[in-house]
Amino acid sequence: MAAKEKSCLNCRTIYFGDKCPNCGETPASESFKGRIHIFDSEKSEMAENMKINSDGEFAIKSK
Repeated sequence: MAAKEKSCLNCRTIYFGDKCPNCGETPASESFKGRIHIFDSEKSEMAENMKINSDGEFAIKSK
């Protein structure tokens, strides 16, 4: 059985596995809406609006 993608409820990082590779937290949801890829968080207006401080793939909304 294939692992499902999860979204960290703390930082919204999308990942596979047991805990978030970005913040190290474990609370996660398999139910999330939308995704955004941040390539340069220092220059990205979306990253600033969503309060994202690192590059990667993030959920727009986690439930």
